[in-house]
Amino acid sequence: MLPELFLERMKKQLGNQYPAYIESLERPRAVALRFNPLKGAPAVLPFVQENVPWEPMGYYYDPSSRPGLHPYHEAGVYYLQEASAMAPVALLAPQPGERICDLCAAPGGKSTQIAGYLRGEGFLLCNEINPKRAKILSRNIERLGIANALVTNEHPATLAQRFPGFFDQVLIDAPCSGEGMFRKEEAAVTDWSPETVEMCAGRQREILHSGAQLVRPGGRLVYSTCTFAPEENEETVAAFLESHPDFYPEEVAAPWFAKGENGSFRLWPHLLKGEGHFAAVLRRRGDDEVPEISVKTEKLPKEWLDFAKELDMKLPAGRPVLFGQSLYWAPAQMPDINRLKVMRPGLELGLVKKGRFEPAHALALWLRECRNMVSFPAESPEMAAYMHGDVVPCGKRGWCLVCADEYPIGWGKGDGSVLKNHYPKGLRR
Repeated sequence: MLPELFLERMKKQLGNQYPAYIESLERPRAVALRFNPLKGAPAVLPFVQENVPWEPMGYYYDPSSRPGLHPYHEAGVYYLQEASAMAPVALLAPQPGERICDLCAAPGGKSTQIAGYLRGEGFLLCNEINPKRAKILSRNIERLGIANALVTNEHPATLAQRFPGFFDQVLIDAPCSGEGMFRKEEAAVTDWSPETVEMCAGRQREILHSGAQLVRPGGRLVYSTCTFAPEENEETVAAFLESHPDFYPEEVAAPWFAKGENGSFRLWPHLLKGEGHFAAVLRRRGDDEVPEISVKTEKLPKEWLDFAKELDMKLPAGRPVLFGQSLYWAPAQMPDINRLKVMRPGLELGLVKKGRFEPAHALALWLRECRNMVSFPAESPEMAAYMHGDVVPCGKRGWCLVCADEYPIGWGKGDGSVLKNHYPKGLRR
């Protein structure tokens, strides 16, 4: 049962399309996933169906399957993401080497999508103000093997003050009343009220103001929501443009979506295979150069150098950051992060212990290959045993990268007959 006030507004908003919208809510949802280009070409899987038109790596899948339980999911081969939610990043169209900020990033669908477009080049700041959701975001950045991302748990205004004009592009997928998710999430229905819409609109305008300060002159900002309310969409964008004359709507070709005013698009569940979404593409006037970065660089410890040499591993462009015993590899373009609430300052390499190095799970998920590897078929008893936390038979010695087919999924340490299991306990089945 949808709220009566919501239905009354939708009747006025949609006119003669209203019956088609109501009918669409009775149909089964179209479910989708997005392959991770950092892992190579899309895998051939029996439950994967046709392509999502606006996202080259997006595919619909058989709703009776359970791809979240497949080993490829834990290896970061794909991310389960609603098809319409892939649209804002498709409109953002990040380019390798750019500096991108995803200002409201949890749980990580759009951040991981951006990372795929960047192809390991450039810098991605993923921020989430809610601490619990920021942890989920950090885990998803790890699972998809992303090395060039910084995950923060900050208020948008703090980042705006810290990094003015630093980013080529900013995505604001703003917290909203969630009307577009009514078919997907029952809580969105029960939590809805006109007061919630008004509250969200006020918060969105504050976030937009902060996000605008992060965009360099000549850069772009994409604002999106998963709601139908004009107060949170067209009216919020119009108010932003009125108070920020240095921004203007940008014309973008997107034939799959219903085009609106001020560079905006609507995604309606009765017009495409997906839920409700809104997005607007805005550009800042000017063409200033991106600010330079000046940071202090630490040295890589001998323990890591010995470990990397033994397994023949090479890191991308970046610099080491040491937090206690934890060693991270920060993106080359990452600015100074001192006094920020940081969840993940780049790729976690592992723990530096006296005379030895213990690799992190994140490093295994980032790697494509190394000198010491073992592969088990994804649906084999050996892979099931490994993901359960058991020892598995293997003739290797020392640290060994364990793969599900060709996809790295974790570490083991061999004694010549079996691998001692180093798959994280929190992920074991």
